[in-house]
Amino acid sequence: MIVAIAGLAGHTVSAQLVLQEPSQPLTSLKTVPIPEPANLGEFVSDRAAAIRLGKALFWDMQVGSDGIQACASCHFHAGTDTRAKNQLSPGLLRVNADGSPNPDQTFSVGSGPNYTLKPGDFPFHKLADPNNRSSAVLADSNDVAGSQGVPLTKFNSTSPGSAQDNVTVQPDAVFHVNGTNVRQVTERNTPSTVNAVFNFRNFWDGRAQDEFNGVNPFGSRDPNARVIKASKPAALPQEVKISLRNASLASQAVGPPLSSVEASATGRIFPDIGNKLSRVQRRLLPRETGKKLRTLQPLGKQLVAVDDSVLGRLSRGKFPGLKTTYTAMIKAAFKPEWWKSTYLINVDANGNRSFVRRTAKQKADRDELVDPGQLPSQQFTLMDYNFSLFMGLAIQMYESTLVSNNAPIDRYLEGNTGALTTAQVRGKELFEGRAKCINCHGGAEFTNASVRNVRNERLELMEMGNGQPAVYDNGFYNIGVRPTQEDLGLGGKDPFGNPLSETRLAQQGKFNALLGASPNITVEAGDRVAVDGAFKTPGLRNIELTAPYFHNGGQLTLRQVIDFYNRGGDFHEQNLNNLDPDIQNLNLSEQDKNDLVEFLKALTDERVRSGKAPFDRPQLFIPNGHPRDTTSVTNDGTGQATDGTLLEIPPVGRNGGHGRVNFLS
Repeated sequence: MIVAIAGLAGHTVSAQLVLQEPSQPLTSLKTVPIPEPANLGEFVSDRAAAIRLGKALFWDMQVGSDGIQACASCHFHAGTDTRAKNQLSPGLLRVNADGSPNPDQTFSVGSGPNYTLKPGDFPFHKLADPNNRSSAVLADSNDVAGSQGVPLTKFNSTSPGSAQDNVTVQPDAVFHVNGTNVRQVTERNTPSTVNAVFNFRNFWDGRAQDEFNGVNPFGSRDPNARVIKASKPAALPQEVKISLRNASLASQAVGPPLSSVEASATGRIFPDIGNKLSRVQRRLLPRETGKKLRTLQPLGKQLVAVDDSVLGRLSRGKFPGLKTTYTAMIKAAFKPEWWKSTYLINVDANGNRSFVRRTAKQKADRDELVDPGQLPSQQFTLMDYNFSLFMGLAIQMYESTLVSNNAPIDRYLEGNTGALTTAQVRGKELFEGRAKCINCHGGAEFTNASVRNVRNERLELMEMGNGQPAVYDNGFYNIGVRPTQEDLGLGGKDPFGNPLSETRLAQQGKFNALLGASPNITVEAGDRVAVDGAFKTPGLRNIELTAPYFHNGGQLTLRQVIDFYNRGGDFHEQNLNNLDPDIQNLNLSEQDKNDLVEFLKALTDERVRSGKAPFDRPQLFIPNGHPRDTTSVTNDGTGQATDGTLLEIPPVGRNGGHGRVNFLS
């Protein structure tokens, strides 16, 4: 990669640029320690219990507002999503030249929502000559192959003990068939959760911060993020600001449950989720009065294999659910100051918090500290209120076990020269040499966005595609997949109006305040920044299993991906100001391309393919579009389409099961 050997000086980029060897040679992933917060012990009392809780929460369908959508609903296949029906989103992230929103709500792949993708739909940018980006364009679409979430609804309340929340259907101007809502689809393709623990930041645009604040994905960017701590059960609780580094997976985990697209009705807050999953019964608002409250059993709709590597001893065998409660699992995993209090938290209509003592009637016996009485809907136990803290850290700890470090490439790099075929060895040489893949996909993690590569060098200076130097966020690149203005990616903003880009934060003098660190490069007001249209470099491990590819899901096969890089991207000239300089014509032969594809297959850990521990799983039922097609669906009576028969992903224990079917294969 072209990198700088000196920092920026003054208001112009004057540092000398030189060609250097890649800073991250390929090594076995077994050599890389698992990133973890140094202060994790302030919160977690039992690591194994936290991992059990995390796995249960990750796979539990009851977490979603609809009682169906789990975290795993979009991450069930090698950490990704292989569904083909109702998986398209139009270009909703498109912006004008000044950055103002300019969403494209028109579907151009297929004929609209509830379409079933076909191999012939790919690539989304189709050329007469795949080796020549200037050849005739046969088809082009800014649609995205994403993941279906929940229909558009407004959240009214949870019904503690009920898997389905009380919601009101909202008319959806985009995701509907003849006025009947269908499930919304994410604006970007689903990245894999396998090996995601090695990412310094998560999500394609890096919004899941390295720092976890216990509440949402935004770390210190959110000035009001607080959790509540009770030093002793009878002591008045305190709102506290917390910070856990090396915790971008926790930041990521608490994003989708609050997303009105992925898992939640609009207006939902985390204490509601905790209240639903606990054994609390509460007095409902008038609109909810009369509903029957019942408890929820962890994974209550799903079977768990008796030999599940994490949850097996809690399995109920032929019966759904676990032999425990979420209350018990949280108590076992986390220190009591985060869940044990004789006070309740009252949240008024403006979000202001106050503390009230529990009445004698509300006090729990057997030290359960989950009120079996009735609570007004605006009140929460400490366990409910801090649910985002528990969910984030527990899922991070579970996902930290999803490390695929036993692929043929690992064995080869450990000294077993027979682990790769001759074609794969040739592909490795191309990967590290003429094809320049390693310049962005370096190290054991096969990504420059890794914790090891980024934490001490968060900003870099590089000569961009237009030959002019600029500063950018390490590990995030614009590679010309789509025109920059269709999706700014890292060039966008967080909910507080600040740039997602750390380079722009440094330029604005906000780096230390919002990230709690000092930038490794001084970026002056007049220095050029190249972050628009940049996306996190994904790790390539198990890439054989994770189609479709890129942030827009616009490539179906590894060969299509290699063709893309060989021609220097699809929107090279349009994106030149922000384009990575390695995106250029590679002039690969047919054998070169085949060898690279074979090498990428050597990154597959067979445990991931077969579901062997730690990649085993509970049973899962997922929506797979709606009955009928793009012209007709069945209204369930509320204004949204019926799901029809859910697709079953069977439970698999530690010894694995059937090989998984890849996307459209």
